[in-house]
Amino acid sequence: MFDAIFKNLHAVTLADAHGLGIIKNAAIGVQNGAIAFIGTENDLPGSSVYIFDQKGAWVTPALIDCHTHLIYAGTRVHEHQRRLSGESYESMAASGGGILSTVSATRAASEDELEQNALARIKSLFQDGVAAFEIKSGYGLDKKSEEKMLRVATKLQEGLGLKIQRTFLGAHAIPPEFSGRGDDYIDHLCAEILPHLHALGLIDAVDAFCEKMAFSTTQVEKLFKTAQHLKLPVKIHAEQRSLIGASKMAARFKPLSCDHVEYCDEETVQAMAECGTVATLLPCAYYTLREKIKPPVDLFKKHGVPMAVATDHNPGTSPVLSLRLAMNMACVLFGLSAEESLRGATINAARALGWQKTLGSLEAGKDAQLAFWNVNDPLEIIYTLGGKLCSGLYVSGNYHDFTA
Repeated sequence: MFDAIFKNLHAVTLADAHGLGIIKNAAIGVQNGAIAFIGTENDLPGSSVYIFDQKGAWVTPALIDCHTHLIYAGTRVHEHQRRLSGESYESMAASGGGILSTVSATRAASEDELEQNALARIKSLFQDGVAAFEIKSGYGLDKKSEEKMLRVATKLQEGLGLKIQRTFLGAHAIPPEFSGRGDDYIDHLCAEILPHLHALGLIDAVDAFCEKMAFSTTQVEKLFKTAQHLKLPVKIHAEQRSLIGASKMAARFKPLSCDHVEYCDEETVQAMAECGTVATLLPCAYYTLREKIKPPVDLFKKHGVPMAVATDHNPGTSPVLSLRLAMNMACVLFGLSAEESLRGATINAARALGWQKTLGSLEAGKDAQLAFWNVNDPLEIIYTLGGKLCSGLYVSGNYHDFTA
C-alpha cells in the first residue's frame, strides 16, 4: 500500500484554517510521492515496506521560501559598511551601487559560476528545513543575462529535484544602457525580453519593483498586461519605501502576492483582500535597512489577508540564509505569533506561489515534502536562533538524513 512509512513521530499538519493541527504518536504513509495516510500509528494499515523510525521527532511540511534572489554574482559587503555609517539605500543606488552593482557582476559571470554559487546558498537553506523555493531573475536586465539566470534556475530545479518557481524580474531596476529612459525599457521588456523568455519555457511568474526609485504604477501596469496576455501570473515588490498605489494597481491583476508591503494603508489592504492575494513579509530586509515603518499586520488580520514569510535572500539588503531566522524576526519585529509565522513559511508561502493544492500542509493527496525536527515543542523551530534543528527532509521520494 505504501512506498515508505514514517513512524514514532508527532505531526504538525497545518491542515485546518487555524491552529497547528497537531497529531501525537503519528504515522505518515507515502505512495508515489504523495501523502497517502496521515493519522495516529494505531490507525495505520499494515504494511511490510521500509519504515523510517523518527525516534519521537516532530514533523512539519517542509518549509517554503517564497521570495528569494538566490542567483547572482559578486558581493555588496562594502555597502553594509556604508549603511552602518548612515548612508541611505537610495544614495548608494544613485552612486552606482545597489542593484546595478550586482547586475554588472552577474552579467560578467558564467552560467556555471552562477549555478555553483546558488547551489551553496540552497544547501544552507535546505539543511534549515526548506525544500521549495521561488527564485527571481532581475540581475541581468538584458535578454542574454536574464535568460542565463533563468536557465540556471531551471538547471537547479531539474538537478536537485526540488520545486522551484522561476520568476522573471526584468523590471528590477533600469539598466545603464536605458538610463533615464524607464518607459523605453518597459517597452523593450514587453516587446522583446518577456515574450522571448516565455517562448523558451523559462518563466513561471512575473514580478516588478514598483517604487519611486524604480518603476511607476503605470509602467508596471503595462508589463503586467503583457504578462496577462501571455497567461503568466504576477506578483509585485510593493509599498517597501513609500505608498504609491502599487498593491492597489496590482490587485486588478489578481497577483499571487504583494511583497514587503510596509507602507500599506487600510484601503490598500482592503484591495488586497478583495483580490485574494497574499502579503509576503520580508523582515530580514526591514532589519538590514533599519526601517521604521512596519507592515500593518493587524490590518491584514482584520481583513483576512494571508501572510507569508520569506528570507528575501539577496546580496544587498538581505544576505540571509536561514528561513527560521526570518520566521523569528517576523515575530519579534512585526508581531506575528509563532503559529502565524510557521503558517507563513508553509501553507501561506505555498499560497504566495500558487502551490497550495499540492504543498504547505500535511494532508492526504498532497506532495510528501516532510521536514523532521529534533525539538521537544514544534514552536522551538521559530524560538531557537541558529543550531541544526532539522534532522532530515523527505523530498521527491528521497530521505535526506542530516544527523549522519
